This record gives sequence, C-alpha cells and structure tokens, in this order.
Amino acid sequence: MDAQVAAHLGELAALTAALCWSLNSLAFEAAGRRVGSLAVNYLRIFVAFPLLTLTAWLTRGLALPLDAPPQAWLWLSISGLVGFVFGDIFLFRAFVEIGSRISLLIRSLGPPITALLSFLLLGERLAPRGLVGIFLVTLGISLVILGRSPQEKKVRLNRPLKGVIYAALGAVGEALGMVLSKLGMGSYNALAATQIRLLAAFLAFTLIITWGKKWPEMARALRDLPALRFITLGAILGPFLGVAAALFALQRTPAGIASSLTSLSPVLIIPFSMLIFKEKVLPKEVLGALISIAGVALLFL
Repeated sequence: MDAQVAAHLGELAALTAALCWSLNSLAFEAAGRRVGSLAVNYLRIFVAFPLLTLTAWLTRGLALPLDAPPQAWLWLSISGLVGFVFGDIFLFRAFVEIGSRISLLIRSLGPPITALLSFLLLGERLAPRGLVGIFLVTLGISLVILGRSPQEKKVRLNRPLKGVIYAALGAVGEALGMVLSKLGMGSYNALAATQIRLLAAFLAFTLIITWGKKWPEMARALRDLPALRFITLGAILGPFLGVAAALFALQRTPAGIASSLTSLSPVLIIPFSMLIFKEKVLPKEVLGALISIAGVALLFL
C-alpha cells in the first residue's frame, strides 16, 4: 500500500462513511415515509447485524464480540443507546418531517458538539479558532432553514419547527455517541464495537416497541416490500459500512477530524436529492451547506 495512502487511512474511512450516510439517509427517508421511523430503526438492525457478524467471523475469527473487555461493553452499549436509539429516533423522524437533505445539514452541529464533549471527556484540545468554526456552522445552517417573509418582512423558519428540533436532537445523540464510542473502544476492533452498539440498540428498541404496543406496526412494515428494500439498502450503507468506517476512522484520527469529515454528507447528498427526489435546491442552500462544512473544517483541520 502506498505510504501516503496508509498515513491517511483514517481520513479516507471518514469520507467513505460520509458518502455511505448520504445514500443511506435517502433510503431511510423513503422507507420512513411508508412505514414510520420506528419500524425503520428496528428492522435495519436485522439486516446490519448478520452482515457485521459474518464480516467479523471472516476477518477476525470471532463471530461475536466475546473478547471485548467489560469496560468496552459498558461504554459501547451506552454509546449504542445514545447514538442508535436516542439520536437516530429523532434523526429518522426529521427525515420524514423535513427531508434527509436538510436533516443532514442540521446534523452538521454534531462536530462542534463532538469537539466540546471530546474536550470535556477525552481531554482533546479545541483550538481557539473553534469558536469561528462553530459560528460558520451555525451561519450555514441558518442560511438554509431561515427565510424572510415578503409580506411581514420577518425572518422565520422555512421548515417545520418540529423537524428542525428533531434533527438537532439527532445531532446531539450522534455527537455523544461518537465520543462514548471512542472512550469505550480504544484499540478494540471497530466491527465488533459496532456489534455491541447494535445489540444494545436492539434490546432498547424491543423494549420500546413492547411498551408502546407497536408490534402490529412492525408486522405491517414487514409486509411492505418496497419499504423493506429501502431498509435493506440503508442498513447495508449505514449501520454496516458507514458506522464501521466511522469507527475505523475514530481509531486512526482525532474524534474531531473524523467527525468533521463524516459531516460532509450535507454536500454529498445534494446531487442525489436532486436526481432521486427531484428536489429543487436553491443556490443559497448550496452556499449554506458549503459554509457549514467550511466551519467544520476550520474547527478541526
């Protein structure tokens, strides 16, 4: 392998995760509009976990993460609850409310939150220019989700407030999940770490569905073949390839850099949204996405 490529494997893995998440969010948006976000969250685990198990068996000789130390089980399980359950429940609901493109853009708040949490929990330094980066991220998002009413000449949200809040909560969940993953993973295998996170999420979703008496809703989702195809595609790209690539990146580069590169999804998703959902993307929305990514880059690079 070329030495220069080897030196940047973490960054390349983070970019791969960004592309996977751009595509998987489109698939999950399409599925969520048919069967609801809870069904999508739950059923994707049944696709992703067997794939991770097979890959772990082929690459490390262990199908399950039985060699994980207790500390890894603890922190990675909490990470799975925070990231896959809390964060993704809100993010997937945002997909349905405001679409995957705008949801991913608002999720750009994740890297500044990650930087703050990494500073507090992991002791990673936050450069002084970080405040400027955070300002740019916020400015870029505001440029997209805020507009002026010609009649009232007031600045107001041009997207449903509920969807914006859901996406912001998804960003918080993702950021905390990434930091907890790094805290618990150490040098442990990234695929096995993802298995632990998914197992914790599976148990939590099972309890949520049982408590809320949502099993008939799950049964209806299983009969929706188009939704199942979207869920399968999204699960392969997201919890399998995307998350594993992100965790691989976390092991080989600081959490802030990994988070900033994976946050390129709002830019990468634009052409796909235009082609697949025929969305009309305004120039200011492209500019807002670019400003947000520039803020993320300034924050960490």
